[in-house]
Formats: sequence, structure tokens, C-alpha cells
Amino acid sequence: MHSSKRRSPAMANELGSLLRSWRDLRGLSQLDLSLDAGVSQRHISFVESGRSIPSRQMLIDIAQTLDVPLRERNTLLQAAGYVPEYSESPLDALEMQSIKKALDRMLSQHAPFPAVVMDRYWNIFMANEYAPRFFNCFIDMKARKGPRNMLHIIFDPEGMRPFVSDWESVAKSLMRRVYRESVGRVIDNKTKELLAALVTYPDVRTDWKSPQISDVTPTMPVIPLSFIKNGTVLNYFSMVATVGTPQTISAQELRIECMFPADDATEIFHLKMVQETSAYH
Repeated sequence: MHSSKRRSPAMANELGSLLRSWRDLRGLSQLDLSLDAGVSQRHISFVESGRSIPSRQMLIDIAQTLDVPLRERNTLLQAAGYVPEYSESPLDALEMQSIKKALDRMLSQHAPFPAVVMDRYWNIFMANEYAPRFFNCFIDMKARKGPRNMLHIIFDPEGMRPFVSDWESVAKSLMRRVYRESVGRVIDNKTKELLAALVTYPDVRTDWKSPQISDVTPTMPVIPLSFIKNGTVLNYFSMVATVGTPQTISAQELRIECMFPADDATEIFHLKMVQETSAYH
């Protein structure tokens, strides 16, 4: 049962506002949501107007219908006066060990090409041996204090930026990826802070933060990320994997990114380059 505090008008209004925002974000009418979630339109109207608080399970069902990320589902539950449902466990927690072992296996099997595990804010949690080997071919990774952030590494003039071919196009493409690959297609406050930090780098325009930046039609089925090493252009593309049917916030927000050579010449040059470079200098 709810306490009187939990049924306070302020709490009901907050929940209603949050739910309405999610429905608007997904472009659904109250009728659409009622049909998809199996909840009466009248009840959804009452919740959004602050006149009613749904049961815990009904709220979870509505959140699932709206594809609300697990972190934000906890926010909805708390707004309704319920205890959060989804935990946020570090990778070294006992319940995350099976996932961590799977990640270790994926990273090691991607040798001799770079592979990293990042969170929703592009901070690197894990990397195979060849990720630092690759980056050390261009910059001193030990000089970059953790947590290392992949976007900062690419945007920083003292990082990989001088070695990125057609850097402006790459930077715009990465900005679009932030929107496209955001969890649940949600740009939260920390993601906005990350985008704002990237704009502070030289020659980065504020309008690049817009998800509506016009795309250039690629000549390949993927958008390559090209680096220049001793006058040689190396072309790569990435594949991104996520954890299927995650039940924790941490698992849902993990992203595994594996880089592949886009052509035979790059593969040959890459193998020679990383063999000559230590992972730790």
C-alpha cells in the first residue's frame, strides 16, 4: 500500500508529467499507448493528469511499451512512490561475472584488431590488448588519465584528431552516433554535458550537436573511420554490440565496439603496425 506521502498530489503530478513526456517522445497518443499497453485510455489520462497512480506492475508494463530505458524506469517508479526495480551493479559485481566473462571472450577473440567496452557516455571500461597497441601507434595513451573517453580521444587536438582523415566529417558522424545509439533514443543530462564538452574543442561548431545534421551519402555500406600513419591512409569501420534482454542498468548501458579493416591494404598495414608497437610503450 502507498503511504499518504506516496499518494501526495505533487508525486502524482510528477509521475503524470514524466509519463506524458515519454509518450510525446515516442510520438504516441493516449489511445495508441492504451492499445499497445493494454491499459484503458481513461486510466492513462487520469495518470497523466495526476488524478491516479497506477499499480507497480502496470507502470512497468507502460514503461516497457514506451521503451523507457531501465535507468529512467527507476525514475518513474520512484516518482510513483515505489522502490526502484533495476540495479546498477559494477562489472566486478558477482551478478555481472557471467557478462564480464563473455565480454573478455569477445575482446580477446577480436585480436589483432581493437575492441573496447564502453558505457552509454563513451567511457572505456574494458579493452583488448590491441586497442592500446593501436592508439599507441599515434599517441601516448599512458599520458591520458582515466576514465578514457572515446569521443574525447577523437576530438582532442592532442589526441587522435590530427591523425583522423577528413576529421570534420568524422566528428559530425560521431555526433550523430551519440543520438542514434543513445539508450532508448534518450539524450539525458550527462549526454548533453558530454556533447557540450566536445563543442569546447577548437573548430567544433555548436550546430553539430543537432541530430538533424545532413548526412553525406556514403560510398560504402558502412561509414569508414580513416587514420593517417606515415602518409598511409588506414580505413576501418566498426560493429557495435549490446547485451540482449538486459535486466540491470549496467548491462543495458554497455556497448561493445569492434574495429575492422575496411580493405586488404589496411589489414596488412595494421598487422605490421601493431606488431611493432607495445600495448604500454
